[in-house]
Amino acid sequence: MPEISDYWKNFINNKWVDGGSDRLSVQNPSTGEHLAWQAMADANDINDAVSAAKTCHESGVLGAMRPVERGRLLRHMGEWLLERADEIATTLCLEQGKPLWEAKREITNAARYFEYYGSLSEALEGKSIPLGENYLDFTLNEPYGVSAQIIPWNFPLEIAARSIAAGLATANACVVKSPELAPLSSQYLAQAAQAVDLPAGALNLVSGLGTEAGAAMSTHRDVRQIVFTGSVETGSRIAAAAAQNIVPCVLELGGKSAAIVCRDADLENFINSLRAGIFTNAGQVCSAMSRAIVHEDIYDEVVERAAALADSISVGPGLDWVEPGLNMGAMINDTQRDRAEAFCERAGKDGARIVTGGHKLNSPGSFLQPTIIDNVDPASEIGQTEVFGPVISIMKYNNDDDAINIANGTQYGLVGGIFTKDLDRAMKTARAIRAGQVFVNEWFAGGVETPFGGYGKSGYGREKGSEALLNYVQTKNIAIRL
Repeated sequence: MPEISDYWKNFINNKWVDGGSDRLSVQNPSTGEHLAWQAMADANDINDAVSAAKTCHESGVLGAMRPVERGRLLRHMGEWLLERADEIATTLCLEQGKPLWEAKREITNAARYFEYYGSLSEALEGKSIPLGENYLDFTLNEPYGVSAQIIPWNFPLEIAARSIAAGLATANACVVKSPELAPLSSQYLAQAAQAVDLPAGALNLVSGLGTEAGAAMSTHRDVRQIVFTGSVETGSRIAAAAAQNIVPCVLELGGKSAAIVCRDADLENFINSLRAGIFTNAGQVCSAMSRAIVHEDIYDEVVERAAALADSISVGPGLDWVEPGLNMGAMINDTQRDRAEAFCERAGKDGARIVTGGHKLNSPGSFLQPTIIDNVDPASEIGQTEVFGPVISIMKYNNDDDAINIANGTQYGLVGGIFTKDLDRAMKTARAIRAGQVFVNEWFAGGVETPFGGYGKSGYGREKGSEALLNYVQTKNIAIRL
């Protein structure tokens, strides 16, 4: 196994520091063995980080830069990540469990956020409002100040880059809590900030328990904006805490996203999307294709093809999978793996059929078989609840209205999809699906440029795209009588 540092610190006010909550053992999901120690922040550390960010903001150093200058710093951070992709990917793979090639892709995506928002930093403009010849009226987009960002463990580097880049592009100072289950790789973002001479306090990165460090961030009176990706339950608590200080949030929460597979769909194309949609990162993706709603005329063929795909996927330690292919790594830990297995077991008792998979593998590490479940009742637990694992539920429909009703029949609304050769049907169905993003004929189509966020209990606010920048600024109007 490649060597990595045995002890990782927090980054506050441009300094690497220990944590007030001692340290936590980070586990390798592929083996269950100790990987490294992470210093854990407590409420005092969070206060230090927020104070450093507030001081940076109030100094005006970020706002005084021309936007193009901030943008160049961000782009250089992305370039720094790409130059060290092999080292970072190894760390990410070991702490999170995903295949090495997926880890490298995550680094590329993280760098892309710095490139994209670095370029957009000079494109966020105010506007002039005509009030008549005796008035001059215009708007300014001003940063909130301290942006608190709580990052999940499934894409710890990419999601941190997503919010950091947008926050810094708009001249906010950021305090970032990395996930305690996978805190190591995101620290390269702090190293990148140091390498490009980002002002002290502009980026502070700490790790800590959600009940301690996360709670301290979401209730801190000097935090002026919160970004959170994670579960509905935790997001609800953060929103309630933020409301006490009247602080706006961006919440990207859970999903139970459905692909509608029409009778005329290109099935080979759909199966390729299914592979990416539910088996990427062992299904630990908020926008995963966790349901397939299939026309009755092609239902049996789709189930057969899906099962063949699942059975062809090799499962093992992430470092074994250097090249993209039919392979999958570990889930983040045994707790998450066992939770997903229990969902499968209960689905079978509820009348669904486990076509293939559904069980943990008899080997070290947190591995679950790629799982296909059919004959799923849309109202059942497996049809309604996010599993967050490599498990897809396949359901049958006989007309378009039926398919749309099933797709919209959960509390979530993160993404959806439709597979068809009929453009009219695609457009009508896309409009009818209650979700923040709809894919047509390719799951995960789009990219950094396309806005992403949920309806319903999948959250509010938008990440990605130019729309995301609006979450990080407040509009000031200046009206002048001449």
